[in-house]
Amino acid sequence: MYDHERSLVNEMKNRPFALVGVNSDKNLEKIRAIVKKKNLIWRSFQNSPKGSKVSISQTWAVKGWPTIVVIDENMRIRYRGHNGNMAITKVKELVKQLEAKNDSKGL
Repeated sequence: MYDHERSLVNEMKNRPFALVGVNSDKNLEKIRAIVKKKNLIWRSFQNSPKGSKVSISQTWAVKGWPTIVVIDENMRIRYRGHNGNMAITKVKELVKQLEAKNDSKGL
């Protein structure tokens, strides 16, 4: 999955897109080792950081891993599920719409 995500991040470089990962492993050192070994080039957060009372997965009502959530520029959820291909299709559609909107504004 990391190769697929890395490919998308590279494809969307310099475009209005960001990928954020959430790792459910409780061992922070293990997470850091994976980030380094797998060369994760996007932000990745620990699901339940030490001292937090509520995890990211609880806040977002995640029932299974991986769960993919695509959010638009207005912070509305536009896709939520487990199908990476459907998520990527939605991402590309939203990025294209946003770029067209920005072009029409001269941004």
